[in-house]
Amino acid sequence: MLIDLEKANDDLKLEAEVCVVGAGAAGVALARDLMNAGREVCLLEAGGMDYDEQTQSLTKGEVIGMEYYELDHSRLRFFGGTTNIWGGRSIPLDRIDFEKRDWVPHSGWPITLDDLLPYYKTAHDSLDLGDYDYEADNWQKLNLRPINFNPEKITHRFWRFDELKERFNSRRSDDLVQSKNVQIVLHANMVGMQTTENASAVTCLDAQSLQGRKLKVRARHYVLACGGIENARMLLTCNKVQANGIGNEFDQVGRYFMEHPHGRLAHIETKDPAAFWALYRKRFPKDGVPVAPALVFAPSLQRKLGVLNSAATFKLQRDPKKGTSISNRAYMNLKHGLSPTKSGRRLWQAWRGSQNWLQRHVNLPLLRFGTKVKRLGLYVMARAEQAPNPDSRVRLSSERDALGCQRADLDWQLCALDKETMLQFGKTLEQEFDRLGLGKVSTTQWLEDGRPNWPVDPTVGNHPIGGYHHMGTTRMSNSPRDGVVDANCTVHGYENLHIAGSSVFTTGGWANPTLTLLALTHRLGDHLNRLLEK
Repeated sequence: MLIDLEKANDDLKLEAEVCVVGAGAAGVALARDLMNAGREVCLLEAGGMDYDEQTQSLTKGEVIGMEYYELDHSRLRFFGGTTNIWGGRSIPLDRIDFEKRDWVPHSGWPITLDDLLPYYKTAHDSLDLGDYDYEADNWQKLNLRPINFNPEKITHRFWRFDELKERFNSRRSDDLVQSKNVQIVLHANMVGMQTTENASAVTCLDAQSLQGRKLKVRARHYVLACGGIENARMLLTCNKVQANGIGNEFDQVGRYFMEHPHGRLAHIETKDPAAFWALYRKRFPKDGVPVAPALVFAPSLQRKLGVLNSAATFKLQRDPKKGTSISNRAYMNLKHGLSPTKSGRRLWQAWRGSQNWLQRHVNLPLLRFGTKVKRLGLYVMARAEQAPNPDSRVRLSSERDALGCQRADLDWQLCALDKETMLQFGKTLEQEFDRLGLGKVSTTQWLEDGRPNWPVDPTVGNHPIGGYHHMGTTRMSNSPRDGVVDANCTVHGYENLHIAGSSVFTTGGWANPTLTLLALTHRLGDHLNRLLEK
């Protein structure tokens, strides 16, 4: 059943077994799992079925730390969420990402890769990603031979790409809309939660439309699935019983904000730069989904050097001293100059389609000519893991939005280990290229300047700062002194409040977060079903 709170004749009161807040990838997947198990679900979406500028303005906030994207450009507030402009890049976290690493402060999940593996496979199948294979044997399947790096230093893993556009949007969620067990409420912006006096359970959730229509939802269980910034903001603003906000007795809510910072690692001088790009480009097998290789710091070397888990790719582009290319500027103007309306998203998707076409059909001799006349060079681009940092955090602003709730400000901070990892990655590539006689690798100057800085380089690519990946602000931990949710994504101290999405990540690895957040969501769905059976 579909309800638009904006169009309701009166304030509403609803009941359900589970109330899910947020109809992005996590919220839609969880609602579907619960519906299929016969549960009664109330799914609240702050926006409508498509983009609306007034609703989107509720995501505004200040960037008060390191330079970052404008917050209202980094997440979408309508049905389907940010996956409406997702590129489909998918890969699980590595085993080491879940482990306690003595050289990485605050690392170590309360679950292992093995705990999540069955749910990874469920998430993988839900995205139509073909064979469950992200490992180096993809080279053989592609009939290709990679660079023979020392596997104790550099390994290969493969991204797989979901090709279905806007998989979680309203058009692809008709099963939820038509279900008698699911109540979907649009334009229902959460504004608060009521709890028991001893702060052990949520008793009611309050939502409101921008036109002032109010909604109260009573459920046995409540799940926040609003994204890395919004999940933290909602817990912090609910401070009537606990002065610092729900689940925040030890000042953990909003901390450990993580991204996947991007940067230029090195320049490579070699006989045939175009051949490197051609070998490591995105592939489109006839009988499978697109895949793309990544160069990854080997776990053994991470332990030896005391660095983070990170990945890199090769890129052919013109000298960065010449600034961003015309095509790059065109893309950024398209991306930031157009609102993500239906027509705007179609233009963005058409652009991405053109890039895929070039990946398929680009002429290698033409690229070789570009490198010979010094129009193109070979560079190494990093997709880095960020060390969990308690000083990197979401804070409440003194400003309030149109609903009277405090906005969220982002204080994103990196640390010395983040930059040291990139420097060691560059040096490792330099050693391997020298050993194999492949050419000369020159690490980028900013990595060796001795300062704890991470400059934004607009020539790196379309995402010059990071991957728009918001992780860690309600992290998973064994104790409320170290995080916000337990191993089952339940808020410490609360019997019926849970969180879905990448905000529960304890560490972020280098892998894009969508597949992992979906796996965690399916695991949460199983946990809720067990609780509801009691």
